[in-house]
Amino acid sequence: MDSQTILYCVISVIVGAIVIGVPLFFLGVAYRKRVAEAELGSAEQEAKRIVSDALKTAESKKKEALVEAKDEIYRMRSDADKEIKERRSELQRQERRITQKEENLDHKMDSLEQKEEALQKKLVEADSKLNDAEEIKKHQFELLEKISLFTVEQAKEFMLKNLENDLIHEKAVKINLYEQQLKDEADQKARNIISQAIQRCAAEHVAEATVSVVALPSDEMKGRIIGREGRNIRALETLTGVDLIIDDTPEAITLSCFDPVRREIARLSLEKLIADGRIHPARIEEMVDKSKHEVELKIRQDGERAVIEAGIHGMNPELIKLIGRLRYRTSYGQNVLDHSLEVAHLAGVMASELGVEVNFAKRAGLLHDIGKALDHEIEGTHVEIGVDIAKKYKENADIIHAIQAHHGDVEPKTIVACLVQAADAISAARPGARRENLENYIKRLEKLEEIANSFNGVDKSFAIQAGREVRIMVKPEIVNDDQMTLLAREIVAKIEAELDYPGQIKVHIIRENRAIEFAK
Repeated sequence: MDSQTILYCVISVIVGAIVIGVPLFFLGVAYRKRVAEAELGSAEQEAKRIVSDALKTAESKKKEALVEAKDEIYRMRSDADKEIKERRSELQRQERRITQKEENLDHKMDSLEQKEEALQKKLVEADSKLNDAEEIKKHQFELLEKISLFTVEQAKEFMLKNLENDLIHEKAVKINLYEQQLKDEADQKARNIISQAIQRCAAEHVAEATVSVVALPSDEMKGRIIGREGRNIRALETLTGVDLIIDDTPEAITLSCFDPVRREIARLSLEKLIADGRIHPARIEEMVDKSKHEVELKIRQDGERAVIEAGIHGMNPELIKLIGRLRYRTSYGQNVLDHSLEVAHLAGVMASELGVEVNFAKRAGLLHDIGKALDHEIEGTHVEIGVDIAKKYKENADIIHAIQAHHGDVEPKTIVACLVQAADAISAARPGARRENLENYIKRLEKLEEIANSFNGVDKSFAIQAGREVRIMVKPEIVNDDQMTLLAREIVAKIEAELDYPGQIKVHIIRENRAIEFAK
């Protein structure tokens, strides 16, 4: 079979398929159209049914909502009516209460008006009675003046004078009673504490004197110390700041200087030069330097020894050096370092008896005179210098206060300050502890008698027992027995305020009446 035949067969098949397929296609389309139209009709009917059902449901819901709204409106109206009724009833009750209160107020106002009228009547009666009483009183005063021969002012003065005398007597009796009670209690306790402190601190009583005289092996040594044209003595005085006094005293040279440390350096240097025998400016300078180092070392050792002996810890090293400098300082012949140690021990013992911190009291006692280490170099009293030193080295405020108050420059406000003040007085008042300038001693006795004589009614006064007692003779016509007690207290207060003295002073007042007649 050739290709044309095949082609013809294919074309025939295609044409046949088209002829058959086209009618079949139109038949399928017509069938689908009918099916779609049928479905569309049923859908429209279903939609109509649904709309009808929805309308019916909405109508029923509407009716139900209207019924519920009507019910709610009825309920709310009922509630509103009920609330209105309650408020009306409450208002009525309040109106009744207000009406009742107004009636009560009216009754009270009526009652007050009646009472006020009665009170006015009583006031009028009282004024009338007061006027009558004044008339009676005036009449009685006139009668009393006639009987007593005193005017009102004279009678008042007489009564006040009698009352003043009675009060003076009662006051004197009370003061004597209280003083006796306080003395009995305080003396016993103070005696026990101080006696225990003194017994437990048995320091030497005799004061130590600083020696300023250097012994020489021979008078020939004086010339060698002076040197050619005085160059040796000038070098020594320039390097040490000490005046060398070379006089006719055999085999001795006197050292004079306001600073005890410089005097000690000069003394050591001079002793070393005398022992060495070689005396010239270069050797003098060498010995002075060596003596300075020795004195500084001894000062530090004395300070450390004093701190250890007092049992004090944590003290600044510079403060320890200042304590050591007190070894070369004296006060009224008493060595200040020994005095400070004694005060520290006494304050510690008394603190232990009173239940106060012992180490704190010892520290304050050891430092109370620290200002004397520098009072030759810094202006001011040793108390002011000591306070500045303690502040500089960050000491406790109570210790600074104890230093400031130990001579009464300020009022002691702590127990430690009082203990240091008492211990300082005990140490200074020991027999032989201090020697006092004769002129100052006489001035103190004269001042004591001057204070006693400054009071009205004092006839004569006598300071006795080295100024530890003053006996005062009073005029009996001016000072009576009751006024003696008050006078004694006033004299004591003035002595304490104006006079510096060791220990205590007894004020003894004597009053006597003498009747003298002559037989003729």
